[in-house]
Amino acid sequence: VQLQASGGGLVQAGGSLRLSCAASGRTFSSYGMGWFRQAPGKEREFVAAISWRGGNTYYADSVKGRFTISRDNAKNTVYLQMNSLKPEDTAVYYCAAGSSRVLTIPYLYDYWGQGTLVTVSS
Repeated sequence: VQLQASGGGLVQAGGSLRLSCAASGRTFSSYGMGWFRQAPGKEREFVAAISWRGGNTYYADSVKGRFTISRDNAKNTVYLQMNSLKPEDTAVYYCAAGSSRVLTIPYLYDYWGQGTLVTVSS
């Protein structure tokens, strides 16, 4: 599976962005998908994840109520809608695909995209 993340950019605090992650390969629908982020000087952290059928979603406490993860298996794409953005959301955002039932731990994922930069100005 190859992953291509897009949709990052510069936005003012309080604004919104939608990230997309397009996957290649016929087995996309069998993978759980996650979004992680890494700010300068910090470790990669979990943001949100969605199970392979989309029935279960998981969020970091820091984004709960502001971010929404979704997937369209027909389009081999997972999305991250980010609302009410804050300067502390500034980071490179990565999408990942994993076969583990645990979707909140980075090292359990099998495939990673290249990342897209989100910058939130105050």
